[in-house]
This record gives sequence, C-alpha cells and structure tokens, in this order.
Amino acid sequence: MAFEGLSEKLNSVFKRLKSRGKLSEADVKEAMREVRLALLEADVNYKVVKDFINRITVRAVGEEVLSSLTPGQQVIKIVNDELIALMGNNNARINFPSRPPCIIMMCGLQGSGKTTHAAKLAKFFKEQGKRPLLVACDVYRPAAINQLQVVGNKADVKVFELGQINPVTIAKEAVKHAKDYGNDLVIIDTAGRLHIDETLMNELETIKKETSPNEIMLVVDAMTGQDAVNVAKAFDDALGIDSVLMSKLDSDTRGGAALSVLAVTGKPIKFVGMGEKLDEFEQFHPERMASRILGMGDMLTLIEKAQSAFDEDNSRKIASRLKENSFDLTDLLDQMKQIQKMGPLKQILGMMPGVGDKIKDIDIDDKQLKRIEAIITSMTPAERAKPSIVNPSRKRRVASGSGNTVADVNRLLKQFEEMQKMMKQLGVMGKNQKGRKNKLRLPPGMQGGGMPF
Repeated sequence: MAFEGLSEKLNSVFKRLKSRGKLSEADVKEAMREVRLALLEADVNYKVVKDFINRITVRAVGEEVLSSLTPGQQVIKIVNDELIALMGNNNARINFPSRPPCIIMMCGLQGSGKTTHAAKLAKFFKEQGKRPLLVACDVYRPAAINQLQVVGNKADVKVFELGQINPVTIAKEAVKHAKDYGNDLVIIDTAGRLHIDETLMNELETIKKETSPNEIMLVVDAMTGQDAVNVAKAFDDALGIDSVLMSKLDSDTRGGAALSVLAVTGKPIKFVGMGEKLDEFEQFHPERMASRILGMGDMLTLIEKAQSAFDEDNSRKIASRLKENSFDLTDLLDQMKQIQKMGPLKQILGMMPGVGDKIKDIDIDDKQLKRIEAIITSMTPAERAKPSIVNPSRKRRVASGSGNTVADVNRLLKQFEEMQKMMKQLGVMGKNQKGRKNKLRLPPGMQGGGMPF
C-alpha cells in the first residue's frame, strides 16, 4: 500500500520522541530532519517538504509543547494537523447544479486508468441514488469504446456511444440524451495521449466549451510519483481542472504525489482508486489519510466498507444463530463472502488502529479464503450443518472435490470446532446466577453478525 515506507519511518521517529520525558529544541529539530528525509524519500515535492517542515518546527518548539507533560504526543498531533492541511482541511465534494444534469469531464494521459475510473465514479454515484450516463469520447485508442462498455456493464450504468466520429459531437449529443432520458449525471470519458500535446488540449478545450462541464476531473497515476504532480499542473495550466482522481494508491508507490498535488496545483484530490475492482474506490478524506500515514488506522472507512458489504437482514440472522449456538459452516461461508466484498484482507486489517505496522511484513494470502470456500462448497448441506458427521471417507471426498488435501479439511474442521466451543462459552457467560439467560453481548466485531472468526 502507498505510504508504507513513509509510515514506517515516521513511526520510528515518533517512537523515539515519545520515549523521552522532556524534549529540547535540539531534539525537535533533529526529529524534523528525519521527517524531512522521510518525506523526500516518499517523493514529496521538495518545496512542499520545506514549507511543511518549517511550519511544524515553528509550532513544535513553542513553549506550550516543550513544557508539556507529553511533548512527543503533542508533536505527533502537530504533524497530523499539518498533514491534513497539506492534503486539504475539507473533504472536497462534487458540486451538483440545481438543474441537472451534472457534467463531469474526465481527462488524463493514457495508462492512468481513466476509463476504468470513469465507471468506478459512475458506480459510486449510482449507489447514492444518481442516474449516471457514461459517454465514450475516446475514439482513437483501439477498443477504448468497448472497454468502457464492458466496465459500464459491470457497473450497471448505460454507456452512450456513436462510434468513431468527432468526440465533440458525441459529447454534445450525450448531454442532450441525458436531458431527454432523465440522467442527472453525465461522465465524459475523453481521449488521452502518451504525453501532453497541442492536439489533445485543443480537443479537450472544445469539449469543455461545447458542454460547459460542472467538473473537470484529472485522473493521475500515483505510481508515476512527481510526474503525476507535473501532469496535474500542466493540465491545470492548459485546461483549468477542478479536481484530481488518483489511481493505483493501493500499489507500493511511495505516495508523495498525494501529499504534493494540492500544494502545487491548488486543486484537491476528491477520489482515489484502491485496486482493480470497481468497488475498490474511495472518496478522499485528508484526515483519514493522515491517520493512515501516522499508523493510527482508519476506522471510519473500515466501518463504511462493512456497512456497504454486509446485508442487514443476513447480519441479524447470523447474530441470532451465534447467540443460539447454531452457527454452522453455511453461515461461515456467507460471512466470508461478505468480508471479501470489503476488499483485500491486508488492506482491511491495515485500517485498524495499531495493526498496520504489525502486519506489514506478514504475507496475508486472500486465496486462503477461496480454499476454505472450496472445501465448504464441496460438502453436502447435512455436512455443513453438522460437521461432526464428516468421517475419514467423507474427508477424502471433500478434499478431492475441492482440490485440497485431507490435512486442509481437518484444519478447517478443527478451527470451526474451536470457534463453536468459544461460542458455547460465551453463551454460558450470558447466563446469570439464577440460570436465566441475559441478552448475550458479543465481542466487538461479532455484534450484528460481524466477522465470526
């Protein structure tokens, strides 16, 4: 994940600061030198780093901090505040006009993920009750129109295309179509180039003039580092962008571009792509990103992912079965499928406070869930409901049918048996001294049918 290296270095610096009872001005300045190096290594713009460090140093060497009982914590709070300010104090939003449709013009270089992220953006707003229309205006790149149709179909969003004619005509006709058919959001996927040139900019300028977009959103690839910032500045100078969508922020990129874009261009990052799947997409929250960088997790985003992934009725059913100690392998399979909707396990665990640093060197294999799923689906309904009937011959059949070994089947059954014992103990704890059952209070994470393991 982006910022992993930066987060590790910053946590190392702050750990030393917190271990000291008192801080001197020299201690703070030494720590700031290390923070400066960490930011430069993370590919943050050097002018941005200079201003950032100067602001922190001025605040951190003040009497209020140095005389504090917890000066290390105070410095961390200052760094957190300045990180949020660096990326934008406010969560930037799309400003929808009073009279629809809202027109978003997507632009960017080839390879930035523009077409895929146009569909991600459409899906995001469709889930909020909007009626988006995707517009295929990239008529030059081979199969670009087909690609938009494929991702549009996955997002369950209509794609407007007129083939490989003038993209300005396509954009104008799409806006008319949206007004006629009640689409309140139009997302125009424009053509990209391998580099910024006059032809590209002239075409984008004409589309802008003819459609009057409410938002010009530039898609940049986080993996290109400072080049992403340079591209953003060039597009803004030539076209006048309103916001940035940063793709591939889930990669092992150093992440410096995300910390530099606003300071260099004055344009906020509004959305980020966190993976290849259409739902691996988030609104950009500066305060949450600062929290992730400083290793404090991101519980709000984790809660939002859980709310969108978990079915409320199913969760109540699972909670009830847990309380009654009737939770079986079919229920476990249902829960696993919902957890998988939230994204990669390492990404999910990394959002928990204090966990990210502990798992950074651990290889968490998401395929393990698929192997467990294969084992459970190879069982009969009776075997899932009552795993104790799975004798040696049944184990061999299940192992063969799922492409696993008997040892794998034994391991799953053993782990499930241990979990059932734990559930039974919780049930006993729920009884009062007179033998009457109180309402069972499940541990955090299991309430409402959350993760049962």
